Amino acid sequence: MAAEPLPFAPTDAHRTASAVAADAARHAPSPAPGPATPEWAKEAVIYQINTRQFTPEGTFAAAQAQLPRLKALGVDILWLMPIHPIGVEHRKGPLGSPYSVRDYFGVNPEFGTEADLRAFVGAAHAQGMKVILDWVPNHSAWDNPLRTEHPDWYKRDWKSDFRPTPWWDWNDIIELDYSQPGLRAYMQAALRY
Repeated sequence: MAAEPLPFAPTDAHRTASAVAADAARHAPSPAPGPATPEWAKEAVIYQINTRQFTPEGTFAAAQAQLPRLKALGVDILWLMPIHPIGVEHRKGPLGSPYSVRDYFGVNPEFGTEADLRAFVGAAHAQGMKVILDWVPNHSAWDNPLRTEHPDWYKRDWKSDFRPTPWWDWNDIIELDYSQPGLRAYMQAALRY
């Protein structure tokens, strides 16, 4: 069977445009890996809570008392900023940053106990709201026990010193090295916790 003649004669510009389009298609980004967005999150109203400043008390128990008000506002998902104990070494200001995690298996005592956190989550669920945590797996506080127990789980600079993140002035944290399989297993356990 003979090929149908083209209704026009392709020019060099057409050939170039076709080559560019084919090249663009070949190098187009693939969809992001990972789980799909759950249906319950697609149209949800998310409300972020910085526990420390959300109420005068700065506790899970005090925040729990606000849940009916948040539900009345139409909130579907509560996003809690980091809930872990905050590092002291190289601390930023008197309170420190919640992103300087000292213990991935602990709850910041300023906010209450693990039981208080679980009560908050249970009360939110009873109101029909979901709770998500701002989990910080990229770096830890300098005084996280992992630094002495597993120093190989941290990135180093050219002098072989622990490396704070290169972004801004976040010298209260040091970067973790996910090329270490033990770190991956530890963080998976921490995430399940």
